[in-house]
Amino acid sequence: MKDGRLIERPMLVVLLRGLLLLVLIGAVGVLWFWKGPAIRSWLSGKRAGEALDVFGSVPGFSLIERSGRKVDREDLLGKVWITNFMFTHCPDTCPLQSAEMAKVQADFAEEKDLRLISITVDPERDSPAVLSQYADRYGADRDRWLFLTGEKRAIYRLALEGFRLNVADPTEGVKSQLFGPIPVLAHHEETGKQFIHSSRFVLVDRQARIRGYYHSNEDESLQRLRRDVRILLRGEK
Repeated sequence: MKDGRLIERPMLVVLLRGLLLLVLIGAVGVLWFWKGPAIRSWLSGKRAGEALDVFGSVPGFSLIERSGRKVDREDLLGKVWITNFMFTHCPDTCPLQSAEMAKVQADFAEEKDLRLISITVDPERDSPAVLSQYADRYGADRDRWLFLTGEKRAIYRLALEGFRLNVADPTEGVKSQLFGPIPVLAHHEETGKQFIHSSRFVLVDRQARIRGYYHSNEDESLQRLRRDVRILLRGEK
């Protein structure tokens, strides 16, 4: 038995070392593919999308608001804003997102420096007039809650490369970013819908920097959103 134990122990050590090596290789693989601000946040001890961090800057854009006026990135500089992507005939997550946006609008009714920005992923159908009718259903303030449409390619580029949120029209094929920054996924599969898009809210500061991602269907995440909005409105310390 003694000799048997002497033989088993070195084998066990070898197996444990092999397992540790596999874990290290897996960790390196994750770090290799998970590029961008998410990994910087993880390395700093903060979880991506779970802390008030800097996740990059929103690039320049120019879209059309439901009123017919042009809105671009410069119009929002100096404001704190919450962005989401939606489309008016969405039967599932979009009404829920819009209902939550309406609650945020009510909670911050006295804050003149907060803007809510809803961008359609179906601009071919969601004209300014259609967006206006949809916005009225949720009591959207015309000055504080903007609904934007525009050229489809520009909107999808803004979602994928600017906000790093998944969006796709299945009829045109789903494009992936395997070796680029990993977009934030929707909180559940929506492959049966006409459009696939993330249902997260994105918080942007006065310098057009992305400061957080939030699940639109989780109370704890929405409470963090409100907390972080207050931090940005009052000024960071």
